[in-house]
Amino acid sequence: MTQPQTEPTANQTGAEPIIIARDVEKWYDNNFHVLKGVSMTVTKGEVVVVMGPSGSGKSTFIRTFNALEPYQKGTIEIDGIQLSHDLKNIDAIRREVGMVFQQFNLFPHLTVLQNVTLAPIWVRRWSKSKAEEVAMQLLDRVGILSQANKFPGQLSGGQQQRVAIARALAMQPKVMLFDEPTSALDPEMVREVLDVMRTLAGSGMTMVCVTHEVGFAREVADRVVLMADGMLVEDSKPDEFFTNPKSDRTKKFLSQILH
Repeated sequence: MTQPQTEPTANQTGAEPIIIARDVEKWYDNNFHVLKGVSMTVTKGEVVVVMGPSGSGKSTFIRTFNALEPYQKGTIEIDGIQLSHDLKNIDAIRREVGMVFQQFNLFPHLTVLQNVTLAPIWVRRWSKSKAEEVAMQLLDRVGILSQANKFPGQLSGGQQQRVAIARALAMQPKVMLFDEPTSALDPEMVREVLDVMRTLAGSGMTMVCVTHEVGFAREVADRVVLMADGMLVEDSKPDEFFTNPKSDRTKKFLSQILH
């Protein structure tokens, strides 16, 4: 199975690359080959949706972008910074890359406002007043300003995920990664989170989203990629991806998720 050429993509969008992953390889315990030479370039302001079956390596791949997952071969560059074992480089990249997970990972003993201000105060060295001002603006932006003084346990799952998005945005990242952000939510809560993500994409934020939300991918994505068996097997615009896929593996995947 051959991988499509996915870099450079700057000529497709007219923007400069902000994520460049080349031939990324990863093994677990030296015997499970989870990423098999994956290459992908994301340009500034682009929204890329990553799809694929369970175990395809998609979540592992985007988690390499901020060193949450180490990789053994290949190179990853984020906004001109080479991702290496150098802790200074890792810290610099993590300041520029926000991430929202499947589970909300909020601190239960802190209020919503405290959850959002924690990193800017400790990492960005902002004053408490500046961090709170920005946090309140972001909570308003994601539609939960009235919940600022509540604790996570008092919120619905959709509200907690919107807090998690506000928390990631509080660091003023250049890139946002989403790892199946709606898969742990009840169906009626999915839309409120996707609406926030749509607004964020419309603002020009660079986003890489692992999700099976087909409607979101069709409407918001600049590109949709399919990962399977640790490889990137399709990379195309949404219309082409969903209506005229090139790969047989993509056709099989779509037959299972489209009804």
